[in-house]
Parts: sequence; structure tokens; C-alpha cells
Amino acid sequence: MVHTLPEEQRHLLELVEGFVANEVRPRADAYEREDRFPRELWDQLASMDLTGLPFPEDIGGSALPYRTYLMVLDELGRGFAALALAVSVNTLVAWAIDRWGTEDQRQAFARPLVEGSGIGAYCLSEPDVGSDAAALSCRATRDGDAYHLNGVKAWITHGGVASSYLVFCRTGDVGASGISAVLLEADQDGMTILKHEDKMGLRASPTAQLALEGAVATPDRLLGEQEGIGFKVAMSALDGGRLGIAAVSTGVAQAALDVSLRYAKERTQFCRPNIEHQGVSFLLADIATQIEAARELYKSAADRRDRGFEVGKVCSMAKLFCTDTAMRVTTDAVQVLGGVGYTKDFPVERYMREAKVMQIFEGTNQIQRLVIGRKLAQGS
Repeated sequence: MVHTLPEEQRHLLELVEGFVANEVRPRADAYEREDRFPRELWDQLASMDLTGLPFPEDIGGSALPYRTYLMVLDELGRGFAALALAVSVNTLVAWAIDRWGTEDQRQAFARPLVEGSGIGAYCLSEPDVGSDAAALSCRATRDGDAYHLNGVKAWITHGGVASSYLVFCRTGDVGASGISAVLLEADQDGMTILKHEDKMGLRASPTAQLALEGAVATPDRLLGEQEGIGFKVAMSALDGGRLGIAAVSTGVAQAALDVSLRYAKERTQFCRPNIEHQGVSFLLADIATQIEAARELYKSAADRRDRGFEVGKVCSMAKLFCTDTAMRVTTDAVQVLGGVGYTKDFPVERYMREAKVMQIFEGTNQIQRLVIGRKLAQGS
């Protein structure tokens, strides 16, 4: 995966591969069993300057191409999806602040996320609002020199462990034009974590509800110091976020192939290794082909993003294809291992549970098909 990269980027990928092999993969199962965010691994990523790869240097980033950043996510996903997801979501929040925020907001809020001393949470969904993001009911009411936020946000990755929360709320009338984005800090009054979701997978990645009961935000906490741009912020940030999920999913699929291939070579049936049986070798051939196609799709989308092209459609394509591929691949990996694949003796059952949610968050795959269909109808 690294041999065709420029030397500096090749060394970066080799560094990440070593970190994953020596530090991440041996500890992943323990974090999952304990439902514990891998803070120690996050701190190691920060010390290696791996939490801000695609960001400009003036906020602490490495100014690397998005393609390189996604390849790092792919490798992290191959080791531990929860850790790779942490980087992806943190990047989603930091990108929104870097792109839309004032210089003061970039330095005060984006820089800690880019440098890894903080971690961000993206608060768009609500208990009754998922795919229809323009229907938010959480409200920020202006009273003199402050906004007072009231409502409940749901499905928040990093809820309870984040240092900064990017909260999308209503400051105007119904519809997308009445939505704004507000920056809140974890320790301020009026914010309460209501519920940690008891999930089937990604248990080391906390997902929570957040209650806002009069939380106060001064006008300088309004992203870009503008009302009414929140929906644009949310949708533009999700393009990059969807590529992040595409890369993480590809890494999970690759991990499933790694285990399946190793097992098929070691396990014998009818006096031959399983991989010599056509039923198994053809299945593995299909898995490897699907992963290669997924990887090339997200890399192609990243190249277009790096060149400044409009990428909404191809980001949705990458998210759709890579996550569907991960679901198929991890399911087939369980099949390759047979009965033991259904046990916790091997990690493929965890990979399958992790792959499922990739088809749901950052916009369900049904929404991705809707986005792609609309773009095609528009001739773009």
C-alpha cells in the first residue's frame, strides 16, 4: 500500500503500520470489552502528530494531502475501528471550524483538536431528527449579549469525552436557513450527558445524548459569528467525514481479509489447507477484489478533493461503496472461519459488528443513494 508514495509519505505510512501492529491491535479487544475510550492510544497519536494531518500549519497541522490522511485512517481502521473513527470525527469538527470559523475560533477551538490535546464532538442529530437534518428543534435564543441553548442532541460520538462540542441549533424560522452552529466547551454550565448508548459494536467509541438546559454562548461562539450558516457548515463538513468513514471501513474490511487468509492457510479439511478448496479461494478472491476497488474509489475521491473539484457526489459514492463492501466482506469472513468465526476467539465477529454501523452514521447509505441520484438528475 505504501510503495508508490513519495518518500516522506511512505515513511509516515510505515510509522503508522508499526504503531498499529505494536500498540493498537494488541490492545483493541481490551478497550472494547471494557467499553472504554482509548485515551492512551489517542495521546500517542497526538504525540506522533497524527491527529491533524490534513490541516494547515498555522493551526498545528501537517498540511498533507487528504489522500494521505485517508490512507492513515485506512491503516488505523485495520487495527482498531474505534480509534480510527475518533480521528475521523475529530477531523470533521476541526475542519468545520477551520473552514467556517473566525481566526480567533480557529486558534481557540480548531488548534487543540488538530494538535490532539482536545477532541471534538459533532452534534447534529436529535432524538426525533436523523436524516432530515433541516428539521432540528434544539434552539439558541438570543437574549442581550448571549445565546441560551435548549434541547437534546443525540448520537454524539465522543459524548462525555470530548473537550469541544459543535452544536447545530435553530436560531431562526423552520428550515435549513434558520440553523446556526455554536461552539461549546465540555465543562460549561447547562450541558448534561443524559445517556450512553449500549451499542452492538464500536463499544470503545462512546455515543451519547446531550441535554442543553440554558447553556450560554456569547456571540463569538457562533461559528463564523454568523447566524443561518449552520446547515451549510454541516453539509460541507460531512463530505470529508464521509470519505473518512469510507477509509475506516476499508481498513476494517482489510483486517477481516487478513484474518480469513491466515486461517484459510492454516486450517485443513479433507487433507488440504482450506485455501486450496475452490469454495474458499473464490470467496477470498472476491473479498480481495472488492477491497481493492473500495480503496481506489476513496483515494480517487480524495485526489479530486485535493485538486479543489466539487466532490459531493463522489464522496457519497465512496461512503456507500466502501461501507457496503465492508459489510459484505466481514460477513463473508465469518463464513470463511465457520463456527469459530461466530465466537470471540477470533476478531471477525467484531469486524462484522463494526461494519454494520458504518452503513448508518455520517448519513445512511439510503441517504447516499438519494444524494447520488439527485446529482445525476442535475447532470453533475
